Amino acid sequence: MSKIVAVETTDVRFPTSVSLDGSDAMNPDPDYSAAYVRIVLDTGESGYGFVFTIGRGNDVQVAAVDALAPHLVGQDAEALLADMGATWSSLVNDSQLRWLGPEKGVMHMAIGAVVNALWDLKAKRAELPLWLLLARMTPEELVSLVDFRYLGNALTEAEALDVLRAAEPGRADREAALRATGYPAYTTTPGWLGYSDDKLARLCREAVEDGFPQIKLKVGADVEDDIRRLRIAREVCGPEYPIAIDANQRWEVPQAIAWITALAPYGPAWVEEPTSPDDILGHAEIAAAVAPIPIAGGEHAHSRVMFKQLLQARGIEVVQIDAVRVAGVNENIATLLLAAKFGARVCPHAGGVGLCEAVQHLSMFDFVAVSGTREGRMIEYVDHLHEHFVAPADVRGGTYRAPMTPGNGMEMRPGSIETYRWRGAHVYA
Repeated sequence: MSKIVAVETTDVRFPTSVSLDGSDAMNPDPDYSAAYVRIVLDTGESGYGFVFTIGRGNDVQVAAVDALAPHLVGQDAEALLADMGATWSSLVNDSQLRWLGPEKGVMHMAIGAVVNALWDLKAKRAELPLWLLLARMTPEELVSLVDFRYLGNALTEAEALDVLRAAEPGRADREAALRATGYPAYTTTPGWLGYSDDKLARLCREAVEDGFPQIKLKVGADVEDDIRRLRIAREVCGPEYPIAIDANQRWEVPQAIAWITALAPYGPAWVEEPTSPDDILGHAEIAAAVAPIPIAGGEHAHSRVMFKQLLQARGIEVVQIDAVRVAGVNENIATLLLAAKFGARVCPHAGGVGLCEAVQHLSMFDFVAVSGTREGRMIEYVDHLHEHFVAPADVRGGTYRAPMTPGNGMEMRPGSIETYRWRGAHVYA
């Protein structure tokens, strides 16, 4: 028997605001950051997770993770890892912590960091990458990970089992295909709002040359600027090349409809987060008004219940899960099952430090064991900060190569943690 002896946290911040990497209409000066957690066993084993933030407030997120330490230190690791569904529920349903949500916000994301770190431990013990560990579980084992409370009017446990059992034939073939050909990527690297027109054009050209099947541009600050930037991107990329746009929650509902209509001549592949992420009915109104342009969203959806409502209301056509916004792997599996039930595409959010490394495992699991398809599906890719991870995402020719390093991909290099550990001021080395 092994026991958890420590839950260590670190406030890690990268000064990306200097080059305006990550800038958009709502977040003009982001500093990509991580509330980083390491769960340590008395055997010397460690599991890693984090919550992504964009700078100020990262200390608050670290404090939330610290508050979970008493739930873990001294616990039997084998018992926790053997029943990850029960482990998830024990953390999410703590009556006093739950009051801070419930099931949303800083504490819910902190639980996600801990849950993800435990999954990292479980995958490392199995000597498998997380996607493959999940993809080789039985439908019954996978369903046991999901809390179906509040989902029953959209997805029952029996329906989830039907989805997973329908995907069982061909699992081995899809696993082999994934190893051979990878998973499609799209890039947001050209599209940050703070970039000059020349930089935009250069990065669009490079994205096409690098084989990415789609790019994404940030919009929403000024409609005339957006028209000009989309025109530049369209001229560089060609008339049929998919260009998605992302408003990052900037607009009111009527404003969103008018703005998207103004940009429609440039053929957006989708419009992401057009209004408040909490406005389910607003998303539905926008989606109906601008059809057939798809609406995408989910990076700020705080729980499986919110995804349920967005899908029920037909507020989104493209589901954008995030590896660290909800309470970890378990809740993301619930969302993948919902997307499969509603026939929605899943194109994860990965615009942030470590998110590419983490969310690729969820999409690859989805392909092998849930949806069974890569058609129309892509994982976001941004070319920033991968060098700080022990197993950086491998994207070549516009494709994520299947990671084979055991674990969930969230482990950072010790030197990077030490260099960029927050000390009250940024390190510019």
